[in-house]
Amino acid sequence: MIVEERNYGLRPGGVTEYLRLWREYGRQPQIHHPGEPIGVYQTETGTLNILVYLWGFPSWEDRARRRAALMADQQFAAFRSQVRDLVRSQQNRILTPASVMEGD
Repeated sequence: MIVEERNYGLRPGGVTEYLRLWREYGRQPQIHHPGEPIGVYQTETGTLNILVYLWGFPSWEDRARRRAALMADQQFAAFRSQVRDLVRSQQNRILTPASVMEGD
């Protein structure tokens, strides 16, 4: 399994509005394509106004297929246009299991 970590830096005060819009417009297409997230978090210490999404995929190929379907979804495109002015930065990382987790 691979885990995709997606961090969104939002304008100050933007977390509440982003999450409201995500629940109303963005969550459903994301559940339909990439699936239920492992978790959705917000920062409480350190750099604030950051949302962190964690998504699990069985393989790189599965992730690529699901992400392509999400990017082609018109409902998700509408959601992205609604939150565009809230987002100040984005950082994505793909996490792979450490060798100790694979039985080595």
